[in-house]
Amino acid sequence: MSHEHLENEEDRGMNLLFSNDRPGEYPPSLYAATRDTLPAFPQQRGEERADVVVVGAGYTGLSAALHLAEAGFSVMVLEAHRVGFGASGRNGGQLGSGQRLEVDELERLAGVPAAHRLWDMAEEAKALTRDLAARAGVPVADGIAHAFRKPAEFEHARGMIEMLGRDYGYDRIEALDREAFRALVPSNAYIAGELDHGAGHLHPLNLALGMARLADAAGAQIREVSHVHRIRHGRAGEKSIVQTSKGRVVCDHVLLAGNGYLGQLDNQVAARVMPINNFIVATEPLRARAAEVLTRPIGVHDTKFVVNYWRLDPEGRLIFGGGENVSYRFPKDIAAKVRKPLLEIYPGLADVRLTHAWGGTLAITMNRMPCFARPAPNCLSASGYSGHGLALATLAGKLMAQAVAGQAQGFDTMAALPSRPFPGGAALRWPLLVAGMGWYSLRDRLGF
Repeated sequence: MSHEHLENEEDRGMNLLFSNDRPGEYPPSLYAATRDTLPAFPQQRGEERADVVVVGAGYTGLSAALHLAEAGFSVMVLEAHRVGFGASGRNGGQLGSGQRLEVDELERLAGVPAAHRLWDMAEEAKALTRDLAARAGVPVADGIAHAFRKPAEFEHARGMIEMLGRDYGYDRIEALDREAFRALVPSNAYIAGELDHGAGHLHPLNLALGMARLADAAGAQIREVSHVHRIRHGRAGEKSIVQTSKGRVVCDHVLLAGNGYLGQLDNQVAARVMPINNFIVATEPLRARAAEVLTRPIGVHDTKFVVNYWRLDPEGRLIFGGGENVSYRFPKDIAAKVRKPLLEIYPGLADVRLTHAWGGTLAITMNRMPCFARPAPNCLSASGYSGHGLALATLAGKLMAQAVAGQAQGFDTMAALPSRPFPGGAALRWPLLVAGMGWYSLRDRLGF
């Protein structure tokens, strides 16, 4: 991407790397305020060489770099801002089970044998993430609840709990009727729920920083404030060239791990992966009032299309995400946007002070399953985790590393899933998303 093109995109507010954040700075999140220390990494300058260049230092890129370095490859990670700057460092911190689609949907999409493989891969993703968190010294709290608004949702969930136990060997999910769920989540907004004892939650930025520390120790070279402008993919037997603001890196393989911040680096992927913004607030420590929100230190998410999700951190702060916007730019008052759904669930917290409010960019796909692709013979891409990326992105990096090393079975299992472009491709996906989100948010408000 040329400097002129970059500036034009920034002028239009369309370059999400620079539309809403200060260059090289973390957003004003609770996570950034409570993060572990990690010295800054140098900027990419001049001509450098590596076996593999990874574009993006979130979970996908850092996991790929760690696994490649441990396998003996020379690897360089190029990050436009800071390690964990994007969705990896600002998300809800929920380590969920399974794929983004439930197993009945997976069976319809890909068939029963593939659905079982995908479930097993998701369990592997969760175990890998827990292992890396333990290695990085990041605590994981157990338990994620799913809050239901309608009886039909609860009935379907009970069927899925039975199916998972019978056919998939997973018996960690507990169905909770109205009374039992309200004893756990004291809100009148929901009629029932379920609790997944095998899921969990953590400090997401510290996980990214910890993965960077592990990758660095394994020999990966990480370069921060090193925005990739363009990539020239080598033909058979040729090197690829990855151009940054201050230099370039010559390499054999390129891994695209930018997710919602990929921009125009690859239009094949851009047509299939849609960046959207989401918003989170954090309260002051609730202390004795924490039991008004949750009676156990679990995470929760609900069934709205524009999903609400929340948890308490170890200091008793409520971290609550919700609210959509239909612009590439964040709203001026994020706190006001997120306070509205928060108070719909917990009206008694109207007097509680919000200390932090931030936005972030994730990426979705048409079928809500990740988009694994080979944009060029020596290039792999994984993105579009659709709000279920904490574990799956971490696994995606490992699968890309294995594919570079010649073991592509896991990567190919994901790449075989149908991945349709958005109607109109990259050019029309945004106005269509605006229309679609407007329709679904109206359905949410009307209670459908």
